[in-house]
Amino acid sequence: MKKWTSAFQVAAVYVGTVIGAGFATGREIVEFFTRFGFLGFLAILLSGYLFIYLGAKIMVKAIEIRATSFEEFNEYLFGKKLSKAMNIFTMIMLIGVCAVMLSGAEALFSEQLGFARSIGTFLTITLAMLVMAVGVQGLFAVNIFVVPILIVFNFLVMCTSITSHHFLENFLFTPDGIESWKAGAAAFSYSALNLALAQAVLVPIAIEINDIAIVKRGGQIGGVLLTLILISSHFTLTTLPDPVVFDIPMAVIVKEAAAGIYFIYLFIIFGEIFTSLIGNMYGLERQIRRYAKIGSLWIHGGIIIIVYFISRIEYGTLLGFLYPLFGYVSLAFLLLLWTKPSSINN
Repeated sequence: MKKWTSAFQVAAVYVGTVIGAGFATGREIVEFFTRFGFLGFLAILLSGYLFIYLGAKIMVKAIEIRATSFEEFNEYLFGKKLSKAMNIFTMIMLIGVCAVMLSGAEALFSEQLGFARSIGTFLTITLAMLVMAVGVQGLFAVNIFVVPILIVFNFLVMCTSITSHHFLENFLFTPDGIESWKAGAAAFSYSALNLALAQAVLVPIAIEINDIAIVKRGGQIGGVLLTLILISSHFTLTTLPDPVVFDIPMAVIVKEAAAGIYFIYLFIIFGEIFTSLIGNMYGLERQIRRYAKIGSLWIHGGIIIIVYFISRIEYGTLLGFLYPLFGYVSLAFLLLLWTKPSSINN
């Protein structure tokens, strides 16, 4: 029973790290999947397989090679010379995604609640600093609380929205001019982006747990949950005409289809954004501490300052530019991870 509990903790952190501003608001799912119509659903199934198999493989491999950070893991995949470039790129990705999280929180408070963007900024930064002060236990605690609530509400919203629209017609529709290879490429780039980012959290967690059976099971459970959440979100988003025009399309749907839980769902979206932010900050901190012998508070403060200035760019613009770019560059990571031998296959 203890192993199953630990596996679910790992799964919760995995899910919480991948699900962030773009995922939670629906913007990221629209960008990579829903805009392709039915082909987007097939792409989600492909992406789900990659999350299940390769998410577990990252953690199993980290234990096998005794990697304590994404830098050591990248060195194993790319070799000493190429890994330096990949490590720099990974840190840029982590900072960029943290900026998207903060910008997403600001968009949530301003677009959906009518508050000043500064309120979303201050609240998010304050909570992040408090949780990061606790360390990895704070990371586990937040994800164990947020992720189950996310799953329940995600499916509740799906059930409510698909019964009030022409769901089947919308689900089977494929927009004119869409090429199937683009949907397939989106699945690979989306998985590559999120797995390359998730390694910053999954690698140190795997070493801390140091049990191949637990991390393998946790990675597989997390991958299945991510697949189910992706599918349910896609089902919901297909009921919205032209979802690409909204920064937070999921909130628009909830407001129309399930107004009674609208404000609760906004809280859930914020929780999803927050879990991804602190997960990426944790990965960055673990890496920076290898080079700078300074206190965690100073590291977190420095990260927040950099992230704050990048997040001044509008949320939709920032996500639409950074995520596809990071995804395609991360394909090399995905390919090497897939081809490396590991006991995950046993």
